[in-house]
Amino acid sequence: MDVFYNKQGIGDVLIIPIKEGEKNSISHESYGDVVKITDVNDGSLLGYNIFNASKYFNIDGQGKMRLTEEMLAPIKNLFSENGLNDVLDFDLSPKFVVGYVTEKGAHENADKLSVCQVDVGDETLQIVCGAPNIDQGQKVVVAKVGATMPGGMKIKDAELRGVPSSGMICSAKELNLPDAPKEKGILVLEDDYKVGQEFEI
Repeated sequence: MDVFYNKQGIGDVLIIPIKEGEKNSISHESYGDVVKITDVNDGSLLGYNIFNASKYFNIDGQGKMRLTEEMLAPIKNLFSENGLNDVLDFDLSPKFVVGYVTEKGAHENADKLSVCQVDVGDETLQIVCGAPNIDQGQKVVVAKVGATMPGGMKIKDAELRGVPSSGMICSAKELNLPDAPKEKGILVLEDDYKVGQEFEI
Protein backbone atom coordinates (compact mmCIF):
# COMPACT_ATOMS: atom_id res chain seq x y z
CA MET A 1 0.00 0.00 0.00
CA ASP A 2 1.29 3.43 -0.96
CA VAL A 3 1.09 6.78 0.82
CA PHE A 4 2.08 10.19 -0.56
CA TYR A 5 4.07 13.09 0.85
CA ASN A 6 5.22 16.19 -1.02
CA LYS A 7 6.12 18.99 1.38
CA GLN A 8 7.18 21.41 -1.37
CA GLY A 9 4.13 20.73 -3.55
CA ILE A 10 1.21 20.50 -1.12
CA GLY A 11 2.64 21.12 2.33
CA ASP A 12 3.38 18.99 5.39
CA VAL A 13 0.58 16.50 4.72
CA LEU A 14 0.74 12.70 4.61
CA ILE A 15 -1.93 11.39 2.25
CA ILE A 16 -3.26 7.86 2.80
CA PRO A 17 -5.53 7.01 -0.14
CA ILE A 18 -7.86 4.04 0.23
CA LYS A 19 -10.04 4.31 -2.86
CA GLU A 20 -11.12 6.89 -5.41
CA GLY A 21 -14.32 8.88 -5.02
CA GLU A 22 -16.30 11.44 -7.00
CA LYS A 23 -15.24 15.03 -6.23
CA ASN A 24 -18.82 16.19 -5.59
CA SER A 25 -19.63 13.39 -3.15
CA ILE A 26 -16.78 13.69 -0.65
CA SER A 27 -17.19 14.37 3.07
CA HIS A 28 -14.46 15.43 5.54
CA GLU A 29 -14.33 14.91 9.31
CA SER A 30 -11.47 16.29 11.42
CA TYR A 31 -9.86 14.59 14.42
CA GLY A 32 -7.08 16.96 15.45
CA ASP A 33 -4.52 16.88 12.64
CA VAL A 34 -6.21 13.85 11.06
CA VAL A 35 -8.89 14.36 8.41
CA LYS A 36 -11.02 11.34 7.53
CA ILE A 37 -12.45 11.41 4.01
CA THR A 38 -15.57 9.42 3.15
CA ASP A 39 -18.09 9.07 0.34
CA VAL A 40 -21.33 10.94 1.09
CA ASN A 41 -23.43 8.43 -0.86
CA ASP A 42 -22.46 5.15 0.80
CA GLY A 43 -20.26 6.22 3.73
CA SER A 44 -17.30 4.23 2.41
CA LEU A 45 -13.79 5.27 3.43
CA LEU A 46 -11.80 7.10 0.74
CA GLY A 47 -8.69 7.91 2.78
CA TYR A 48 -7.02 10.07 5.41
CA ASN A 49 -4.94 13.25 5.35
CA ILE A 50 -2.55 13.81 8.25
CA PHE A 51 -1.54 17.47 8.62
CA ASN A 52 1.73 18.58 10.27
CA ALA A 53 2.98 15.11 9.41
CA SER A 54 6.64 15.83 10.18
CA LYS A 55 5.63 16.47 13.80
CA TYR A 56 4.53 12.83 14.13
CA PHE A 57 6.74 10.87 11.72
CA ASN A 58 10.28 10.82 10.40
CA ILE A 59 9.58 11.03 6.68
CA ASP A 60 12.67 10.47 4.57
CA GLY A 61 11.16 10.38 1.09
CA GLN A 62 9.10 12.50 -1.25
CA GLY A 63 6.21 11.54 -3.49
CA LYS A 64 4.90 7.97 -3.43
CA MET A 65 6.16 5.85 -0.54
CA ARG A 66 5.41 2.37 0.66
CA LEU A 67 3.47 2.21 3.94
CA THR A 68 5.45 0.06 6.37
CA GLU A 69 4.77 -1.39 9.81
CA GLU A 70 7.26 1.18 11.21
CA MET A 71 5.19 4.03 9.77
CA LEU A 72 1.83 2.45 10.64
CA ALA A 73 2.52 2.21 14.40
CA PRO A 74 2.75 6.01 15.02
CA ILE A 75 -0.27 6.53 12.72
CA LYS A 76 -2.30 4.19 14.95
CA ASN A 77 -1.09 6.09 18.03
CA LEU A 78 -2.06 9.43 16.47
CA PHE A 79 -5.54 8.13 15.61
CA SER A 80 -6.02 6.85 19.16
CA GLU A 81 -4.83 10.12 20.74
CA ASN A 82 -7.35 12.07 18.65
CA GLY A 83 -10.31 9.80 19.36
CA LEU A 84 -10.45 8.23 15.90
CA ASN A 85 -11.10 4.55 16.54
CA ASP A 86 -10.89 3.24 12.97
CA VAL A 87 -9.23 -0.15 12.58
CA LEU A 88 -6.17 0.32 10.37
CA ASP A 89 -6.05 -3.17 8.94
CA PHE A 90 -4.08 -2.39 5.78
CA ASP A 91 -2.52 -4.95 3.49
CA LEU A 92 1.20 -4.08 3.66
CA SER A 93 2.39 -7.00 1.55
CA PRO A 94 4.44 -6.14 -1.56
CA LYS A 95 2.34 -5.34 -4.63
CA PHE A 96 5.10 -5.82 -7.23
CA VAL A 97 6.48 -9.35 -7.01
CA VAL A 98 8.33 -11.95 -9.06
CA GLY A 99 5.98 -14.48 -10.61
CA TYR A 100 6.52 -17.74 -12.50
CA VAL A 101 4.26 -18.56 -15.45
CA THR A 102 3.23 -22.17 -14.82
CA GLU A 103 0.67 -22.32 -17.64
CA LYS A 104 -0.16 -20.34 -20.76
CA GLY A 105 -3.41 -21.00 -22.61
CA ALA A 106 -5.36 -19.47 -25.47
CA HIS A 107 -8.09 -16.94 -24.67
CA GLU A 108 -11.44 -18.27 -25.89
CA ASN A 109 -12.65 -14.87 -27.16
CA ALA A 110 -9.48 -13.07 -28.30
CA ASP A 111 -6.68 -14.33 -30.55
CA LYS A 112 -4.07 -11.90 -29.22
CA LEU A 113 -4.68 -12.57 -25.53
CA SER A 114 -3.27 -15.41 -23.43
CA VAL A 115 -4.67 -16.78 -20.17
CA CYS A 116 -1.78 -17.43 -17.78
CA GLN A 117 -1.51 -19.13 -14.40
CA VAL A 118 1.21 -17.33 -12.46
CA ASP A 119 2.77 -18.56 -9.21
CA VAL A 120 3.58 -15.53 -7.03
CA GLY A 121 4.85 -17.48 -4.03
CA ASP A 122 1.88 -17.59 -1.70
CA GLU A 123 -0.82 -18.09 -4.35
CA THR A 124 -1.39 -18.72 -8.04
CA LEU A 125 -3.07 -15.92 -9.99
CA GLN A 126 -4.94 -16.13 -13.27
CA ILE A 127 -3.80 -13.21 -15.41
CA VAL A 128 -4.91 -12.38 -18.94
CA CYS A 129 -1.93 -11.03 -20.88
CA GLY A 130 -1.67 -9.48 -24.35
CA ALA A 131 2.13 -9.45 -24.66
CA PRO A 132 3.44 -11.31 -27.72
CA ASN A 133 6.45 -12.70 -25.84
CA ILE A 134 4.64 -14.23 -22.83
CA ASP A 135 5.36 -17.93 -22.40
CA GLN A 136 5.20 -20.77 -19.92
CA GLY A 137 8.33 -21.15 -17.78
CA GLN A 138 9.18 -17.46 -17.57
CA LYS A 139 9.90 -15.43 -14.46
CA VAL A 140 8.07 -12.12 -14.74
CA VAL A 141 7.10 -9.03 -12.74
CA VAL A 142 3.51 -9.15 -11.49
CA ALA A 143 1.60 -6.10 -10.31
CA LYS A 144 -0.91 -7.57 -7.86
CA VAL A 145 -4.40 -6.23 -7.24
CA GLY A 146 -4.03 -3.02 -5.21
CA ALA A 147 -0.77 -1.97 -6.89
CA THR A 148 -0.44 1.53 -8.32
CA MET A 149 1.59 1.64 -11.53
CA PRO A 150 4.20 4.40 -11.98
CA GLY A 151 1.83 6.00 -14.51
CA GLY A 152 -0.94 6.19 -11.88
CA MET A 153 -3.14 3.28 -12.99
CA LYS A 154 -4.52 1.21 -10.11
CA ILE A 155 -4.56 -2.56 -10.61
CA LYS A 156 -7.95 -4.14 -9.92
CA ASP A 157 -9.63 -7.49 -10.44
CA ALA A 158 -11.05 -7.42 -13.95
CA GLU A 159 -12.66 -9.44 -16.71
CA LEU A 160 -10.96 -9.23 -20.09
CA ARG A 161 -13.24 -10.40 -22.88
CA GLY A 162 -15.19 -12.50 -20.41
CA VAL A 163 -12.23 -14.13 -18.63
CA PRO A 164 -11.36 -13.14 -15.02
CA SER A 165 -7.91 -11.62 -14.50
CA SER A 166 -6.24 -10.79 -11.16
CA GLY A 167 -3.19 -8.60 -11.60
CA MET A 168 -0.95 -7.62 -14.49
CA ILE A 169 2.25 -9.03 -15.97
CA CYS A 170 4.39 -5.94 -16.55
CA SER A 171 6.70 -4.63 -19.25
CA ALA A 172 9.84 -2.65 -18.45
CA LYS A 173 8.16 0.44 -19.91
CA GLU A 174 5.08 0.06 -17.68
CA LEU A 175 7.42 -0.20 -14.67
CA ASN A 176 9.18 2.99 -15.81
CA LEU A 177 12.54 1.22 -15.77
CA PRO A 178 15.53 2.95 -17.37
CA ASP A 179 16.51 1.75 -20.86
CA ALA A 180 13.14 0.04 -21.37
CA PRO A 181 12.90 -1.44 -24.89
CA LYS A 182 10.57 0.27 -27.38
CA GLU A 183 9.06 -2.95 -28.71
CA LYS A 184 5.99 -4.43 -27.05
CA GLY A 185 6.47 -7.25 -24.60
CA ILE A 186 6.65 -8.12 -20.93
CA LEU A 187 9.88 -8.00 -18.94
CA VAL A 188 11.36 -11.52 -18.67
CA LEU A 189 13.57 -11.86 -15.60
CA GLU A 190 16.77 -13.82 -15.14
CA ASP A 191 16.43 -17.15 -13.39
CA ASP A 192 18.21 -16.01 -10.19
CA TYR A 193 15.12 -14.08 -9.09
CA LYS A 194 13.10 -15.89 -6.42
CA VAL A 195 9.39 -16.47 -6.98
CA GLY A 196 7.35 -14.30 -4.61
CA GLN A 197 10.14 -11.85 -3.77
CA GLU A 198 9.38 -8.14 -3.95
CA PHE A 199 10.41 -6.43 -7.18
CA GLU A 200 11.65 -2.92 -6.37
CA ILE A 201 10.68 -0.20 -8.83
